[in-house]
Amino acid sequence: MFSTRGMKGVYQHCAEKHLHRYLHEFSFRYNHRIALGCSDVERAEKALEGISGKRLTYRRIDSADLA
Repeated sequence: MFSTRGMKGVYQHCAEKHLHRYLHEFSFRYNHRIALGCSDVERAEKALEGISGKRLTYRRIDSADLA
């Protein structure tokens, strides 16, 4: 379930190239909500399990970029 209110209230802007990431976060929160018996602690643990072993990089910083 996608929420326009959630997008405008939390992010204000969503670049098309990152849309899949926003949608994945919304679906994760919806599928792991309290109404389905998932507490905040359990949801946080599942999120941490999902990032285990992954590295987030935006761009490579070379020495030339620092000059």
